[in-house]
Amino acid sequence: MTFKKSKIITSIVLILLSISILLMGGCSGSPASAPAPTQAPTQSPAQEQQKPVELNVSAAASLTDAIKAIDDLYMQKNKTVTVVANFAASGTLQQQIEQGAPADVFISAAAKQMNVLQEGGLIINDTRRDLLNNKIVLVVPSNSTLNITDFMDLLNDDVKQVAMGDPEFVPAGTYGKQALDLLGITEKLQPKLILGSDVRQVLAYVESGNVDAGIVYSTDAAITDGVKIVADAPDEVNSKIVYPVAIIKSSNKVEAAEAYISFLFSNEAKAIFEKYGFSPVNK
Repeated sequence: MTFKKSKIITSIVLILLSISILLMGGCSGSPASAPAPTQAPTQSPAQEQQKPVELNVSAAASLTDAIKAIDDLYMQKNKTVTVVANFAASGTLQQQIEQGAPADVFISAAAKQMNVLQEGGLIINDTRRDLLNNKIVLVVPSNSTLNITDFMDLLNDDVKQVAMGDPEFVPAGTYGKQALDLLGITEKLQPKLILGSDVRQVLAYVESGNVDAGIVYSTDAAITDGVKIVADAPDEVNSKIVYPVAIIKSSNKVEAAEAYISFLFSNEAKAIFEKYGFSPVNK
C-alpha cells in the first residue's frame, strides 16, 4: 500500500513538472522563434510610372477628328494612360481653364487664347510650342447652284446667309473676319452673317444647306463630302494661322503631359495630322 502511494505521488509530480515546463516555454518565446515582421513591398520608379493616369486635354474644335485618332493610338501604346479630350472653341476653352476646369494640356487654334493664359500665369511657359498650321477657306454646299467662286461673290443679291464662327471666341471666325476686313466687305456683309459657337457648327450649317456659304478651316472642309471649297482666304491671313500647345500650370500630371506633347510631335502623330489636312510645324 505504501509502495502504490509513492508511485502515484511520483506520477503526479512528473505530470505537474511537465505542465510547468510547457507553461514556461510558452511564456518565454525567444526572438529567433518570433515571426519576421512583414514589410510593404517598395515600388521601383519604373513601376510607379505604370500607375493609371487620366490626362485631360482641351483642344480646339477643328482638331476633333485628328486628336481623336491620335489619342486612340497613344492609348494603345500607353495602356495606363486614359486621355480625356474636351473639344470646343478655343475662346471657350480658355475661359473654362481660367475658371478652374480640369485641364492638363491646351491646344489652341490661335495664339490669342494661349497668349491670354500665358499672361495670366496659367500655363508652364517653357512647355509652349507651335504645333500646326492651317488655312481659312470659303465653302458652299456641295449641291449649291449659286455662282460663288470668290469671297467678293458673297455680296451678290442671291446670297442670303453666310456662316462664320463668332470672332470673339472662335479663331476661325477671327481669321475669317480678318479676311473680310482685308477685302473691305465686312460692313456690307454684316446683315447676312450667321455666327456659330465653333467652327464645326458653321460647317454643319453649310452641309445642311441652311446657309449659302461658310468660312471654315480647310481641315474642316476635308472631312465631309457635304461642302466644297470655292476660295482660299488671302495669304496675309492664312500665313498667321498657328496652333500652339502648352501644359496648364495647375496640372499635377506634368510628366504625363510632357510625354503626350512629345508624341504630338512624333512622326506617327504628324502623319495623322497631315491625313486630316493640317501642316505640322517643323521645329
